[in-house]
Amino acid sequence: MTEVSDVIVIGAGFAGLYAVHRLATSGLSVIGVEAAPDVGGTWYWNRYPGARCDVESVDYSYSFDDDLQRSWQWSERFAAQPEILAYLRHVADRFELRRHYRFGVDVVGAAFDRDRWHVQTATGHTYAAQFLLCATGCLSAVNRPNIAGVDDFSGEVYFTAAWPREDPDLRDKRVGLIGTGSSGIQVAPIIADQARHLVVFQRSANYTIPMSNRPWSIEEQREIQEQYPERRRASAYASAGTPHGTYPKNAVDTEPGEQAEALWKRWREGGVLFAKTFPDQTSDPAANDVARRFAEERIRDIVTDPVVATDLIPLDHPIGTKRICTDSGYYAIFNRDNVQLVNLRREPIREITPHGARTSAAIYPLDVLIFATGFDAMTGALTRINPSGPGGERLRDIWHDGPLTFLGLMVPGLPNLFTISGPGSPSVLANMVLHAEVQVDWVIDLIRAARQQGVSEIEPRLDAARAWTDQVAEAAERTLFPKAASSWYLGSNIEGKKRTFMPYIGGFGTYRRHCDDVAQHNYAGLVLTTRSKGK
Repeated sequence: MTEVSDVIVIGAGFAGLYAVHRLATSGLSVIGVEAAPDVGGTWYWNRYPGARCDVESVDYSYSFDDDLQRSWQWSERFAAQPEILAYLRHVADRFELRRHYRFGVDVVGAAFDRDRWHVQTATGHTYAAQFLLCATGCLSAVNRPNIAGVDDFSGEVYFTAAWPREDPDLRDKRVGLIGTGSSGIQVAPIIADQARHLVVFQRSANYTIPMSNRPWSIEEQREIQEQYPERRRASAYASAGTPHGTYPKNAVDTEPGEQAEALWKRWREGGVLFAKTFPDQTSDPAANDVARRFAEERIRDIVTDPVVATDLIPLDHPIGTKRICTDSGYYAIFNRDNVQLVNLRREPIREITPHGARTSAAIYPLDVLIFATGFDAMTGALTRINPSGPGGERLRDIWHDGPLTFLGLMVPGLPNLFTISGPGSPSVLANMVLHAEVQVDWVIDLIRAARQQGVSEIEPRLDAARAWTDQVAEAAERTLFPKAASSWYLGSNIEGKKRTFMPYIGGFGTYRRHCDDVAQHNYAGLVLTTRSKGK
């Protein structure tokens, strides 16, 4: 049996829910498919202890509906996973979005044939529609590393990216944590409080900034509501889709005392904005060194063992060129007697044994293994579906040498397919919620215009996609970001993946103006094929 609609939306996170809402209110029939049993997307699966957003919750929320904005009050500055999931469920209830969804549906393939996309699922059920909108998430395809012996481990195994719905009991257990990206850094302090012993296996050190999280007071919540209109206006075309800017002077033009004052202010404010203290911080090596030295001094201030502190200081990237992490006491856990850091650069893991991990230097007895190894980011969720076009072109082949997109929204050879928050767009470098709203609005405006004109297929020209992809690469080369040795921005955390900087780093506002310009020039760069008579 095949269910037919005008549009299929894959995903029920921020982008997917908004897309379904906009499509339904635009008079288009829509079917949403989601692998999880309910809405939430990334925030459904990433429920590990300590999971929270690193963008302030008042910005990391929908802006399209004033009544929705007034009806929800965030309890703290940086919302935790349960509150974000509750918010998404509130949105789904408020706009009756679940009625459009088929939950527990795992998409395994998609093919375009005779003006329609045909979507295949693991159950054998199929869906068909003229347009396919992939809101599959850029951080959703779990990275399960292939470590010798891991299947022989006799203890408990968990992944932060696919955490069980009930938290495991780690009391009086010896826990090994593999991975020190954002998830590992967020979960480690909580594990340290629970476990008898925690071994943190670190391959690459990351910079992390104290989150400085706190509850919003009643007065602050009132002020937030009053200031929302201006806050949203300031975010609309801002570099990162939030109202926050940088220091008014470049680091290299600022005296040391003034540099320190600016950096201390950002450090105390907390969060990822430390990476954007100065305008030249991620483009000029000298400016980056100012921020890097400051952060390294703070690490040495916190960690009492100088050898451990040195191991926690990154050597493979300028600060901020890998996603800077935010934490609630991460560095301080290494002052505890029950926490041990293992530097895998010095002693790599040889194998997982039934009762622990064996490195080149020692054996570590373990009862629990937790993998905080992240995702096949930006592309993984799409390439696993591997949609094919009318000529048999498959996404994996089209992207063999790296992602090729038009505005990060469409792929040549795959007509009527749209990707949200994927490669070629600002994606993870911007406020993802505002980013999703902008992209979804652009796509739905295009779909409505196409249907009004009797257009059956929309596809980017190959030269237009190549030109945009070149712009993405050129924007990255003007920064220090490509110099990060193992960044998932570059896909280098996945064996065999082409190393290329995937997000557009030219700024959210600049990107949005590009999208506006294409629409205002009758969707220049796209080929719109009109239905022939009799179809």
